[in-house]
Amino acid sequence: MSRDLLQEIDKKKQQLNAVIMAHFYQLPEIQEAADFVGDSLQLAKQAAETDAQVIVFCGVGFMAESAKILNPQKTVILPDAKAGCPMADMADANALREMKKQHPNAVVVSYVNTSAEVKAESYICCTSSNAVQVVNLIPEDKEIIFVPDKNLGAYIQSRTGRDMILWEGCCPVHDALTTLQLEEQMRLHPGVKVAVHPECPPEITRMADAVRSTAGILEYVRYSPEQEFIIGTEQGFLYTLQKACPEKKFYLARTGFECPDMKYITLPKLNETLINKQYQIEVPEDIRKNAYLALQRMLAIK
Repeated sequence: MSRDLLQEIDKKKQQLNAVIMAHFYQLPEIQEAADFVGDSLQLAKQAAETDAQVIVFCGVGFMAESAKILNPQKTVILPDAKAGCPMADMADANALREMKKQHPNAVVVSYVNTSAEVKAESYICCTSSNAVQVVNLIPEDKEIIFVPDKNLGAYIQSRTGRDMILWEGCCPVHDALTTLQLEEQMRLHPGVKVAVHPECPPEITRMADAVRSTAGILEYVRYSPEQEFIIGTEQGFLYTLQKACPEKKFYLARTGFECPDMKYITLPKLNETLINKQYQIEVPEDIRKNAYLALQRMLAIK
């Protein structure tokens, strides 16, 4: 990790009145460069509250879009335009509008892992941190369309008892975790607690001791008396966990548990972004206003 480059980035950031936000799955050096590191909900809240004039979002496209939706007058930059989200790409606004026509009494709850256009067609957004809470607020006489993650949707159903119309989408990285892979790690590390993300398939979440968002997993391991954990989420998160709990040991639920899109952003790209301000995010105002309402309804939940 280049300390000189980190210092240069910090200097440029201050000159621009910029704030750097990074998701837990980002490279360690990006997490070190960031002012805020968190999960989608934490970063959305920071984006809504920041006084900075420039938001540099080290994550993927939908996260930077959300920051722009919440801050239309500010410059929002994604350091690498290729950093997308396959799950978000699995839902499109036209198909959602057709589904809404088929279920006119339904409330659309969209995971933040969606495009601005899909958020604009939604009543409220949620993250994996607050999805159960959001769904519990929907009146019981209303149908719920949950977009786009069928695995997170299935987990919410198991927690709330609500029957939801689930979109056929998923996170390819989490969905690839199999019971055989998890069982092998459990065999190698007998008696070790298992904490997984709710984007994992239902058969995986049923095997886990804790099913939480990344921030929830961090809280779980930090306050647990246990010293070893099997972690079922993207491998970049292990840096966060080890930094927070250096005395504890963590094992990935499978090898190759990596999201390529989360690794596009590097320190040189971040530095170049602060120089050139390239890859600025724009959201058409008619879409932004409706998407803003869906995000604001989520953020208003205490």
